[in-house]
Amino acid sequence: MRDGVIRLSREFSFEMAHSLEGYDGACREIHGHSYRLAVTVSGRPQADETSPKLGMVVDFGLLKRIVNERIVSRYDHAFVVRRTPSNGALIEALQAKYANLRVVDYQPTSENLLLAFVDELQQAFPDGVRLEAVRLSETASSSAEWLRSDNL
Repeated sequence: MRDGVIRLSREFSFEMAHSLEGYDGACREIHGHSYRLAVTVSGRPQADETSPKLGMVVDFGLLKRIVNERIVSRYDHAFVVRRTPSNGALIEALQAKYANLRVVDYQPTSENLLLAFVDELQQAFPDGVRLEAVRLSETASSSAEWLRSDNL
């Protein structure tokens, strides 16, 4: 068997609403997106002949489970709002009515959401499997991307 580093990617989708408090455009209003999240990992295929994962960098099922548990299940059909000194009462009212409210300490732009997702995923993979790239698309034509090579 040949040896080499292989990259694997998987795409996920989820629906999420947010608002950009203080923003000077239409996105300051509550609105939602059909997000697409692409996660790429790298590693060397398993070479142990006795392993049920022989020839795999990581089982696609494990990749799916990790991303679903850490990102998709938390953010799908959620409303993400930034905690600010002026919106405490709003957050309390929303929490009393809705179960899937995610209150964050950053402006929930695609860029900041992407960095939060990378933080969630960085240490989640087995030894020998590295997170290489994460791309978050909020529309068919707009995305943000994180690359390991840019962040060494």
